[in-house]
Amino acid sequence: MPFQNLGSVITPHCKRDPDRVFFVQPRFLFLPPKPKTTMTRKNVLFLCTGNSCRSQIAEGWARHFHGDSIQPYSAGIEAHGMNPNAMAVMKEAGVDISSQSSKLADTVKDVPLDLVITVCGHADENCPMFLTKAKTVHVGFDDPPKLAKEAKTEEEALDAYRRVRDEIRDFIQNQLPEKLREV
Repeated sequence: MPFQNLGSVITPHCKRDPDRVFFVQPRFLFLPPKPKTTMTRKNVLFLCTGNSCRSQIAEGWARHFHGDSIQPYSAGIEAHGMNPNAMAVMKEAGVDISSQSSKLADTVKDVPLDLVITVCGHADENCPMFLTKAKTVHVGFDDPPKLAKEAKTEEEALDAYRRVRDEIRDFIQNQLPEKLREV
């Protein structure tokens, strides 16, 4: 830890005869390290229809991989609540999204967004006008609940969520940094 020398102070060495024996004891003030230069984090919104699954997964991966360089948000044209299967498959992958909540796009209208990524066709076609001030990119992913309806077992249903989870992870990990450089 860095320190600053504040000089020396003469202090008694012996309690029995403090007038006779002295020594010099340096005093130091310990200073906290200088803060590192912080780069401005980019505000990124992942927008979906119901903000229950794909956009929530994207927000979780973005926080996991790029939390030091971006502030991720997710929202929906509607708010359908958190999808328990999305939370379960993210937890399997080591990312807990249970503290996130399903919210309307209107809740981020005062956030100075740098990038809006629509993750479903409906959100892309119906993106609220106030969000279009930021650069908007469409990266569509299949709808896990829709895919899961065709599954014969619970495990098959979860496999649909896992596939989309992994596709979103690959995008966030590998392609999102490039999209941010374009902003």
